[in-house]
Amino acid sequence: MGNILLEALTIYWTPQEIAANVAAIFSIFFALLLGLLVGYERSYRGRAAGMRTYGLVCMASCALVVLSAHPETWFGGKSLDTLKYVDPSRIIQGITTGIGFLGAGVIMRDGLNISGLTTAASIWMVSAIGVLVGVGFHGTALTVSILASVFMMWGAKIESLLPLRHAVLITLLFHRNVGLTETDISHLIRSHGYEIANGSFSINQNNGQYEWRFVAVSKGKHKSATLVKLSEGLRQAKGVQDFKISYARN
Repeated sequence: MGNILLEALTIYWTPQEIAANVAAIFSIFFALLLGLLVGYERSYRGRAAGMRTYGLVCMASCALVVLSAHPETWFGGKSLDTLKYVDPSRIIQGITTGIGFLGAGVIMRDGLNISGLTTAASIWMVSAIGVLVGVGFHGTALTVSILASVFMMWGAKIESLLPLRHAVLITLLFHRNVGLTETDISHLIRSHGYEIANGSFSINQNNGQYEWRFVAVSKGKHKSATLVKLSEGLRQAKGVQDFKISYARN
């Protein structure tokens, strides 16, 4: 009985099997390191999806592609002949589809404010890095990882050097049975260097009390007032009971 079991196990440890496993293990470890490299930026910025998420995504993507690259070694080399013609592109398509669901889970919307798009895009990108490692493009995968990490870390600073029009999400709560016209609000916003974005208005009414929500876009980096000065102008506006201002991040 023992000899039969030993012979059954040895078919999984032929030189071909060992070589395929060594190559797969190296690629998976390399993909894990690259995923951790890219995910560090997200962890550094306190995002929910950090090094562990990115490392696992990159490693899993690589493992699935490596699996498709060696069908002749499946089941100890006793696989059917049809398995020798596995199309890796179909596995890659499955990876991108699955990562799409994962990326959608990190995108959050709060009214007109959307967050998580960068994290979702970077998760999708790190899966592509894992695919690159899996098909043997280790140098390309390393290059993409370094470029992605540098851009994610310093991209905001590059943007700050360029002409920029930032957006602000504004919520106004008026006193009961009191409200300003859209023209009044537009004039107030323009006087502080902003303009209301077309199609961004949202109006709620509850027992005669109105709440307005809209996005205001600055006219330029040095042409618009700070949020502190803008809040002072809104506080002094007639009929405004309460307000909330935040950057409309996406």
